[in-house]
Amino acid sequence: MSANGRHLDERQVALSAVSCERCGAAVLAAKFSLQHTSVQWSAAAVQACAEFGASTAGGRPSALVEGCASLRDSIDAAVAAGRLEVSPP
Repeated sequence: MSANGRHLDERQVALSAVSCERCGAAVLAAKFSLQHTSVQWSAAAVQACAEFGASTAGGRPSALVEGCASLRDSIDAAVAAGRLEVSPP
């Protein structure tokens, strides 16, 4: 537990670069389990993403876009190919 009373997550998170096979948007991703993925989007990745672009073109804020199915498929492919590891608990 830290000095402020919050629990610390002691896992070492290994963020890896993953590019979307559809549009080339590059993000940083970490897998904590087959179901749990953490993705860090940069402003450039949001602009490059075809699915985010389609959603935000109509005025929807990017923070309200749930995600990108194409990127999710690319992350799954990176795990299957061994380019992105699932971090142990």
